[in-house]
Amino acid sequence: MACEPKPHYHIWIRFDDSLEGEVDLREFVGHGVFEAWNSVDFFNQVRIDPRTDTLAWGDEIDLDPYVLREKISKQK
Repeated sequence: MACEPKPHYHIWIRFDDSLEGEVDLREFVGHGVFEAWNSVDFFNQVRIDPRTDTLAWGDEIDLDPYVLREKISKQK
């Protein structure tokens, strides 16, 4: 799995089976734990957590890869 932050709270993701695409995460910005994303610099620190194999920011924010995969699949 690989990821890269894009402008306007989008993330490009590539799964191990080569499915790839961008996910729009703007709807989460500023809500609950996602308040931390009000800092674009923090949002841009997205990484793949090697233990859980999902997108993560710091120790408190992560996103379910199955939900992200579904969002990308619906775009295809």
